[in-house]
Amino acid sequence: MQGIILFTVLASTYLMVIAKRMPALIRGFRFQSFCLFALTLIMAFSEHRLDLYIIAVLLFVLKVSLIPHFLYRTIRRIRANENLGLFINPQLSLIWAMAFTYLSWIFAARLAVFGQAILIGVMAIAFFIILAGMFLMMSRMSALAQIIGLLVMENGLFMLASTVSGGMPFFVEIAIFFDVFMSVLIMGIFVFRINKLFTHIDVNKLSRLKG
Repeated sequence: MQGIILFTVLASTYLMVIAKRMPALIRGFRFQSFCLFALTLIMAFSEHRLDLYIIAVLLFVLKVSLIPHFLYRTIRRIRANENLGLFINPQLSLIWAMAFTYLSWIFAARLAVFGQAILIGVMAIAFFIILAGMFLMMSRMSALAQIIGLLVMENGLFMLASTVSGGMPFFVEIAIFFDVFMSVLIMGIFVFRINKLFTHIDVNKLSRLKG
């Protein structure tokens, strides 16, 4: 079961990397977050840990429900162009994603020399998600797409901490969830203000402003 979920996490990340429109990117993030929710729920059930059940519920409420809804609402309110504005086209993005997957697997295999295959696989996918999030932040012109890239990176860090190291302390994870949610709200407000002032959220155009 875990293997199937890990494969779907990998597939959803690939779909986000090659996405050309904002709704597809948000759907990919929502599906990836749902897969992490399912993994956390399985861990909570197998280890009989109440804290993991609470973390799973928070994952579902924040990353599967509230944050995607907030992003969709932001797009509608500012009437943003749904195109992501690609520095790198989907074909080259796919090649980069495959390279990231290979490098992540090599790195994970060297870190966990005597680890089980499932452990190496989880570490590799977590590293790949982090790299994919960084790639989205650097290769997309839309400010909203860069926010999603940051959220994808956080998903990778959460997966790495929860699955490989047995999880962070409960209150630390709660604080991180709260910080992530507040950060998305603040960045959404900034995006709304930027769009109101400049009538677009293309960071490439904003970087050309002088004075």
